[in-house]
Amino acid sequence: MHWETLAVHPEFELRRSGRLVVAELREPHRVISTSARNGGQRDDLRFLVNHQSCEGAGHEERHADIMAAGEEGYHDLVCAEADVPPERSATMGTAASMHYLAVATEVDAGTAVTAVVTGGVSTNATCAGDPARWRETTGGVERTPSVAGTINIMLLVSVPLTTNALARTVVTMTEGKSAALQRLAIPSRQSADLATGTGTDQYCVAAPLRSAGLRTSTSPHVKLGELIGRAARSATLEALRWQNGLEPSYTRGVFHALGRYGVTEQTLFADLATVLDERDLTLLRRNSMAALFDPLAGAAAYALATVCDRVRHGALPDLVQREAAVQQAASLAASIAGQPERWPEFRARLHESGGVDARSLAVTAVALGWARKWRPA
Repeated sequence: MHWETLAVHPEFELRRSGRLVVAELREPHRVISTSARNGGQRDDLRFLVNHQSCEGAGHEERHADIMAAGEEGYHDLVCAEADVPPERSATMGTAASMHYLAVATEVDAGTAVTAVVTGGVSTNATCAGDPARWRETTGGVERTPSVAGTINIMLLVSVPLTTNALARTVVTMTEGKSAALQRLAIPSRQSADLATGTGTDQYCVAAPLRSAGLRTSTSPHVKLGELIGRAARSATLEALRWQNGLEPSYTRGVFHALGRYGVTEQTLFADLATVLDERDLTLLRRNSMAALFDPLAGAAAYALATVCDRVRHGALPDLVQREAAVQQAASLAASIAGQPERWPEFRARLHESGGVDARSLAVTAVALGWARKWRPA
C-alpha cells in the first residue's frame, strides 16, 4: 500500500492510504477507546485506526459482510488491510471518506493536543435523550442502525494523564464536538431538537505513559482542557465542512433554520403551490437561493425556530407562543419582500391566517413577502 504521511509529532505519526487512516504511537501510551476489540482502557496499544467501512447509503452487501465477520473478525480484517497487528490496535469505522479527514492541533506552553476527525451528520444526527430506534437485550440487538452518519475522533495528547484525567478527556472532547454541532445548528434526525452527536460516534484518546509531567485535570477550567475542546471543535467543524458541505455561511437559509420543524425545500414549495399564483411560484423557484438564503430572512427563520424551541422547553409560556411566533414570521415576510416598513401589515395578515405552528407560519410569511416584493404598497 502507498501511505501518505499527514503529520509527524514526537509522540505519534499519522498516515493515510485510501480508506484507511492510522496513527502509530511512537512510545508507550495509555489509550481509552470505543473499539469493539481492545476497547476501554489499555496500556499495550500501538496503533489507532479509522477507516471507511461502507458507503453512506444502499451498501447492504458490505453491511452483510461486516455482520457475517462479527466484531472480532471484522477488526482483524481491517487491521490486516492496514498492515497493523490486531492485538495492538484500536479501530473505528464510518461511512465518511478518509479524504475529508480534518486534523487540528492546539498548543500551549509546550503541550499539544491533536484531534483527527472524520464526520457526517446528514442522516444519523441525534440529541442525547432522543427516542432510540434500537434496543439491546440478552437476545441481541433488535434493529441494526445505519452508519451513514458518524463522527469519529482520534485525540492525541502530548503529555501523560492520570487515569481520571484520561476519562475526563472524553467528556471535554465530546463537549467540543457538540459545540461544533451547536455552531452549525445541526438538527437531530430523531426529534425537533438540535443534535449533540450521532448514534454511532466513536473515539480513541491516547496520552503517553511517562511518569514525568503527569497532568491531573483535563477540565475546561484548565488550559489543557481548553486545548482539547478547541481541537475537537475545530476538527469537527472542518470535517463536516468537507463531508457534508456544512460551511457555516451555507447554514444561514430558511431550510436549515426551520427544517426540524418541517420546512424543507420539498414541503415549502408544495405548500406554496396552494397559496401563490403560478407566475410568482415559478419566479420564486428560479430565485430560491437568493430569496431563501437571504441573511435577514435566515435570521428571522432562526428567530422563529428559537421561539418554538423555548416554548417546547418551558422557557416561554404556551400562551405567548402564537404572538411571539407571528412577530418573527412577520420579520421573515418583511425580509423576503425587502420592505421592512410593511412589517405591521404582514403581522396582521399572519394573525388573520390562523396559522400556529412554525411550518404554516413560514409558508404564509414567504408567500406574503414574495407576492409583494415587486408590488408597491
